[in-house]
Amino acid sequence: MSDDDKQDGDRIAKVLARAGVCSRRDAEKLIAEGRVIVDGKKLDTPAFKVKAGARISVDGKPVKAAERTRLWRYHKPKGLMTTHHDEKDRETVFEKLPASMPRVISVGRLDYNSEGLLLLTNDGELARRLELPANGWLRRYRVRVFGKLMQSDLDRLQKGVVIEGVNYGPVEATMERQQGGNAWATIALKEGKNREVRKLMEHVGVKVNRLIRVSFGPFHLGLLKEGQVDEVLAKVMREQLGTMKS
Repeated sequence: MSDDDKQDGDRIAKVLARAGVCSRRDAEKLIAEGRVIVDGKKLDTPAFKVKAGARISVDGKPVKAAERTRLWRYHKPKGLMTTHHDEKDRETVFEKLPASMPRVISVGRLDYNSEGLLLLTNDGELARRLELPANGWLRRYRVRVFGKLMQSDLDRLQKGVVIEGVNYGPVEATMERQQGGNAWATIALKEGKNREVRKLMEHVGVKVNRLIRVSFGPFHLGLLKEGQVDEVLAKVMREQLGTMKS
């Protein structure tokens, strides 16, 4: 970035993401809907550059200057939506967080019936970086399925598969045990498309009845209890994020 670019400021979408308001993509939607105002002017383009000291508001509420980047581990229970607003008025993850926490966004999502590790951050830019499959971070799950399952079934996923025209990348899958009509397995993947694990298991002939994310990259669920949230120490965060590809 040139000195002139720095003097011009950062694009509004980046500023909103860095302040933890939302992701860059969602910021573009807010702008298109006329909900973002800078120094009294309603914006109509995400390319607008914000200078230092500018007064920004979203839906009439002032946007505070970005604080230091923070990251939390959260043990998401089953039966919560990973969204700030649900059209069916179901309870969300964010409604269950401690009131003392700042506004945060999730790093990716876990669907309504999934549970386990969900990373939360106040920095939309960081969330975007952590979600990128190019960073090579594995998302690891323990999955319980209904039906008979063998390692040979899981081995079919090693090189990736195509399901209903959608390409799914290579998957690390290990059979744990069969218990009556149910089986347990460990699944690790890098991308995390919508309902990916469930679709992969249906592809090999079984149906998921419990799905727990146990790790995301170097961050693990560990002994975190259901519904509990724990901030990652700044030192640990710097060490782990330093391993990411840029």
